[in-house]
Amino acid sequence: MSYNLVPIGDGVHRRYPMEGQSPYPSQTSYNNSSASLNEHGNYGSTPALPLVGGGAPRKSGGMSRRAKILIGVGVFIVIAAGVAVALVFTVGKKKGTSTGAGGANSTSGAGGKAETLISGKTGSTITAEDGKTFTYASEFDGEWVHDPKKPLDSGGKAQSWSPRIGEEWKWGEDVIRGVNLGGWLVTEPFIVPALYEKYYKNDLGVKVEDEWTLCQAMGSKLAEEMENHYKTFITEKDFAEIAGAGLNWIRIPIGYWAIETMNDEPYLEGVSWKYFLKALVWARKYGLRIYLDFHGLPGSQNGWNHSGKGGEINFMNGVMGVANAQRTLTYIRIFTEFVNQPQYKDVVLMFGIVNEIRNVVGTEAIQSFYGAAHEAIRKVTGTGKGNGLYIAMHEGFLGLEKWQGALPGADRVILDQHPYLAFEGNMKATPESSVKRVCDWGSGTSKSSSIFGITIAGEFSTAINGCGLNLNGVGSGEAEGCDFWDNWAAWDQTTIGGLQQVSLASMDALQNWFYWTWKIGESSELKTSSCPMWHYKLGLEKGWIPKDPRGSKGVCDSAAAPYQPFDGQYPASATGGGPGKIVPTPVFPPATLSPGLEAAALPTYTATGTLKIDAGSGWSNPDDNELAYVPVAGCSYPNAYSAVSVAVPPACTGA
Repeated sequence: MSYNLVPIGDGVHRRYPMEGQSPYPSQTSYNNSSASLNEHGNYGSTPALPLVGGGAPRKSGGMSRRAKILIGVGVFIVIAAGVAVALVFTVGKKKGTSTGAGGANSTSGAGGKAETLISGKTGSTITAEDGKTFTYASEFDGEWVHDPKKPLDSGGKAQSWSPRIGEEWKWGEDVIRGVNLGGWLVTEPFIVPALYEKYYKNDLGVKVEDEWTLCQAMGSKLAEEMENHYKTFITEKDFAEIAGAGLNWIRIPIGYWAIETMNDEPYLEGVSWKYFLKALVWARKYGLRIYLDFHGLPGSQNGWNHSGKGGEINFMNGVMGVANAQRTLTYIRIFTEFVNQPQYKDVVLMFGIVNEIRNVVGTEAIQSFYGAAHEAIRKVTGTGKGNGLYIAMHEGFLGLEKWQGALPGADRVILDQHPYLAFEGNMKATPESSVKRVCDWGSGTSKSSSIFGITIAGEFSTAINGCGLNLNGVGSGEAEGCDFWDNWAAWDQTTIGGLQQVSLASMDALQNWFYWTWKIGESSELKTSSCPMWHYKLGLEKGWIPKDPRGSKGVCDSAAAPYQPFDGQYPASATGGGPGKIVPTPVFPPATLSPGLEAAALPTYTATGTLKIDAGSGWSNPDDNELAYVPVAGCSYPNAYSAVSVAVPPACTGA
């Protein structure tokens, strides 16, 4: 089967409109039998968790700086007991209960003995790790569950219609209604403006425009400032509120610096990993499944600020393109091994291997890396239903139709699209005119689901234009007319109601979706939250986000913009029923890399590295003994982030 894809121009990204062009081609209708959502909103007719493993440190995927991932038993227990007290002691308090010693909630049992609660429903009180309490609220019969004595038992249930953690997620029946935790573990200046504004003026004279330059500007305060951000921007309460909002999944962007950094990379190394661990426990507790998204890759896969460093694309592109991709494969293996452990595999169901790779990289190069990542992941998990997470692959701004027939035989692969109206350059768009535009996404999504397999929207927003502070980069300015769209406090009910219809129509058309993003922090300069059409939590409070996302069903039909719905029947390989191997297998690396480089002549790393893993580190597959890609001793490599147009150095290749 042919799977050659044809690039369709330079892709448009959510934050950086490029000449007003949209990367999403017109979508054609596809004849399918109709499927409806049942009363539960589904398709169809009707931490202190122990780590597995043990033994002495061993060779398995080494890093150049002997990175030690904080996932050993001893370290993890310290995190749980000393830093994240809530992971062990968070309990609920129903009506009539009292708070006992140590911050744990209790209720009087027989003989006046205090009993620790391990679950609760709406009205119960949660004590967070900082000692503050909040009330768990769910209008949808959700239930939180956390039992430190039985951590692998079933977890929470986000809503009555969503499967409890530990129960099977039925693809084609259950519906993803999710939200991104953007700006948390990978910062962005439009999401957390105050964090960036504080360092616009700095002693080093650094122009702050992405996390790379922010970390440089922070200097000696990096650890303090960044960890305070991780600790306060997203908390356990957010997870509870997300479930209470009728959502059942979260997408967590993460950067490679959660694991390690190399050479002069300025990121705070390893600390975001600790907060990812908290997310795993909170998600289990509140019944939220996780789509882990690799957002920041070595060399940058798209040259945008949310990859960590804006500027050049040096991933599968340029002189260091292969070496950066090899390094990325090692990190993909580490993430996969960790989340594939029994205590996490029913929470982390999806792993996005490359966020928004630009199509300037080239179709062959994109598919080459995707094939290599698929092979690496399935060596860890095995193939077939029930064997590990699903692999999400961004469509690379090629358009969904270009992926029909691609990667034949791939095991449990999901195609991820990020459609946005915001970057079409139409400042005359109204909420009313935008409803039909977003409904146009429905037919293409249904068709892709039937032919390629599971197709989701990993990102979308309510934004109908490109307005918003820092949306297109720090200092980029805004178009005429943005004052109205930025001043959300002055919107009347007509505007709010119109934007809610855009939100609902988008949810209807995209079918399985993750909104970008849960919250936008306040600007210290504006003294308010900016980018309101990207702010789910604010929209939920003010009305342009629906209180119940299930209300999106049929909105496009009602708006006279119907599309043929997906019937819930995916190709067999999409859910684990295929051969589990891509045939023909894409060659990695490909023969050539953009811009016109012979891959065989490019510098590469060598798979001889040793990673010191603490005993019980969570290596889920003991037979996975492949070593890590590390620099070849004695070789002089070009800068990993600025090597697109440099001269190819003398041969320096790994074994």
